[in-house]
Amino acid sequence: MNEPVNGTAALLERPAAETRPKAPSPRRRGVLRTAGSFIAGAVPTTLVLALVGAVGWYGHHSGWTLPKFSELTGHVPQKDDWCGEHSVPESACVECNPDLMPRAKERGWCKLHGVPECTLCNPELAQLPETPLVMPADLDRAKRSLDFAPRPANNKVCRSHHRRLQFTDAAAADKAGVVVEPVWTAPALEYVAAPGEVGYDQTRVAHLSSRAPGSVWRVFKHLGDPVKAGDVLALVDAAEVGKAKAELLQALALLQLRAQSLASIRSSSGAVPEVRVREAEAAVREVEIRVGAGCQSLTNLGLPLEEAEVRSLPPEQLKAKLHLLGIPAPVTGLLDAKRVTSNLLPLVAPMDGVITSREVVAGEVVDNGRILFELVDPTRLWLTLDAKGEDARKLRVGLPVRFSPDAGGEELTGKLAWVSTQADPRTRTVKARADLPDPEGKHRANTFGSGKVVLREDANVVSVPNEAVQWEGCCHVVFVRDKDYLKVGSPKVFHVRKVRLGARDEKNTEVIAGVLPGELVVTKASGLLLTELQRADLGEGCACCHPK
Repeated sequence: MNEPVNGTAALLERPAAETRPKAPSPRRRGVLRTAGSFIAGAVPTTLVLALVGAVGWYGHHSGWTLPKFSELTGHVPQKDDWCGEHSVPESACVECNPDLMPRAKERGWCKLHGVPECTLCNPELAQLPETPLVMPADLDRAKRSLDFAPRPANNKVCRSHHRRLQFTDAAAADKAGVVVEPVWTAPALEYVAAPGEVGYDQTRVAHLSSRAPGSVWRVFKHLGDPVKAGDVLALVDAAEVGKAKAELLQALALLQLRAQSLASIRSSSGAVPEVRVREAEAAVREVEIRVGAGCQSLTNLGLPLEEAEVRSLPPEQLKAKLHLLGIPAPVTGLLDAKRVTSNLLPLVAPMDGVITSREVVAGEVVDNGRILFELVDPTRLWLTLDAKGEDARKLRVGLPVRFSPDAGGEELTGKLAWVSTQADPRTRTVKARADLPDPEGKHRANTFGSGKVVLREDANVVSVPNEAVQWEGCCHVVFVRDKDYLKVGSPKVFHVRKVRLGARDEKNTEVIAGVLPGELVVTKASGLLLTELQRADLGEGCACCHPK
């Protein structure tokens, strides 16, 4: 009889193949493999996200700054002693700690000179070891300069002069290239500049020609020769001269004859009718007129002759005088009076000068319309300037003028003699003329150069180098070194100082008010200080009007 088989016995009695677990199906194996891969990939992503979140939390609470090494090692952190706004240690910053360098009491805006904290009115504000003395002459000089012409103005509400620029030490300022120079006194010159041309004084130029047609008998002077007034330049053989002399001699002879007839008639004691006497008197008067006309004809030819002298000379003496009339003794000594014609007409220099043109040779036939010589006085020149229209209103007769030729040489000086009442229709410039004496004749006519009509000249004004002056948007400023700059331990400070400007030339600028002689202003690297002045308020408009 078969016995029932329990579970354990059944298992023991099963074959080995039946006791091993059954392998999963291929479909199940794929599902298991996918789940395992998902879990393995999700774990690193979670860790990364957790790390990013931790970094973000720390950055939010720490201001995104890494901990210092001292904090990591357990040391107590110290406060950062640096003023980023003024680029110096905060503990030494005079702007953040005014007690380190107390400010002087504010004086406000100076209506008289147009600057704040005016050192002319308040000399104790000057950065000098001792308070300087401001004399009445200094105030008068500033007033004259301000009254002379409109001067650049400063912004009345601007407060940039309250700023003080500071370096950590003197070495830092030197490294930045800061160089200072003292404020000094120097001559000031304000003028109207205009191009000009030098020419001969037209009142001292002579163009000589023969007063009667003829042939050139002899030439005594040549191109470039200096001459004196009265020198004979040449002799012209002119028939008209001989004719005029002959007519004069004839008239004189006739006058003597008729005068004798009149005297004879008058001495006849009434035996001659009155009509005859009047006719004789009229005849004498007629000849007298002819004598006067003869003298005038010779005078017109450049041979002046007094009628009274003509009548007083005996005929033979008069004839000898007329023969070489007008020819001076030095020339007549070179001539043989017996063989020389009486037709000679001298060309005489009317003034001292130099021959600049000679267009004649001996034997040449000339007429009275041809210029034979040009004679000029080189010691007197004219300067013709072409001034701009806007500058012409500043010109007036009598102003000093200086001229520098383009070719170099000494400067010429003179006075303005004429200003045109009209503008040139092509260039729209206004011509002005100055008289320039050149006693040594060193300069050349028809040369170009630069002219200056001096409007104002002062021998002693407060001046600074041009590079020391900066325009910061609404005011002109200079940077003045603190008077205690060189003292050990003192802040290395430069004060912002508003200035009122006057005349300016190639090197220097007149400072009407704002600084006093002896103060030290920054020249080189003043632009760097200007940049630092404006840096803090970049983007807020005028930096000086928005102080921190």
